Amino acid sequence: MSSSNLTMWVSSKPSISDASSLSFRSSVGSFVQLPSSGNPSRANSAAPIQCNLRELRDRIDSVKNTQKITEAMKLVAAAKVRRAQEAVVNGRPFSETLVEVLYNINEQLQTEDIDVPLTNVRPVKKVALVVVTGDRGLCGAFNNNIIKKAEARIAELKDLGLNYTVISVGKKGNAYFLRRPYIPVDKFLEGGSLPTAKEAQAIADDVFSLFVSEEVDKVELLYTKFVSLVKSDPVIHTLLPLSPKGEICDLNGNCVDAADDEFFRLTTREGKLTVERDMIRTETVDFSPILQFEQDPVQILDALLPLYLNSQILRALQESLASELASRMSAMSNATDNASELKKTLSRVYNRQRQAKITGEILEIVAGANALS
Repeated sequence: MSSSNLTMWVSSKPSISDASSLSFRSSVGSFVQLPSSGNPSRANSAAPIQCNLRELRDRIDSVKNTQKITEAMKLVAAAKVRRAQEAVVNGRPFSETLVEVLYNINEQLQTEDIDVPLTNVRPVKKVALVVVTGDRGLCGAFNNNIIKKAEARIAELKDLGLNYTVISVGKKGNAYFLRRPYIPVDKFLEGGSLPTAKEAQAIADDVFSLFVSEEVDKVELLYTKFVSLVKSDPVIHTLLPLSPKGEICDLNGNCVDAADDEFFRLTTREGKLTVERDMIRTETVDFSPILQFEQDPVQILDALLPLYLNSQILRALQESLASELASRMSAMSNATDNASELKKTLSRVYNRQRQAKITGEILEIVAGANALS
């Protein structure tokens, strides 16, 4: 059995983040199937090539190097997820206390005739969509899911006969909407490696000017809400007009300001990185019903509403970043597992081919010795 009798079917350049459909066929027609990503278009594009022992060794070395890269990217993403979660949890008490203050102020102003621009509810003719995506790839379906959510919402607005405009935040979203000039975009913004109040303020200023000038009648925030390391949900929140209780609600009017958080701690177990999960609940203080304000409540409300708007946008950016990093860690973990499986299969095929070559050489020696005797 010579090395040319072994045909290896591989895709030309498999990605490190997914396992291409690979199989090996020997001269007797047996197959060894590698992990497949389930994409038929990639499986159909596979082309047969002849592989000798040297090419198989190079292939195994390449897979080993890829495994090291994906493992390193997984560890980096895991460390960044921890910092992103800390930012979300640390900012939650301020946000929830601000909600309580706004609620009490609004309770006292229910009987007064006041005009607060950010709480004005008017007939909706045009909607602004703030779409938050990531700046990098290799994070699974993170960016694709939020873009699909935006496309579905745009289709709904078209069916309702409403106009719309998009405020894109993130390089991936910017690239997507730039390739589609038929989607009106008001502004392109790029996020940083770690969201800051300055970045949130830039978005809040643009949203504020659009709403107060009555260019749009409603502002919706589309971002990915962090649930756990293996789950994140694209959500749509009504950002403006603000609800009377100072809460951010979804399209069904349900408040999403939950006080429960899943917090993850990085530890090591049996020499490998593991993640432990804790439940953290933020305690909020109830305000007294007889609370009195020294200043005019209208002045306090005018100062707090923009601050609240900024804090909610910052929180959305932080949750989106945590979801992106969790998706990248999960994708790199899957890529590492696939590389390990691919390395095992290639090593098995290499050993079989090497053994067949050695057996063939032994048979040739024996046959030559018999011919001379």
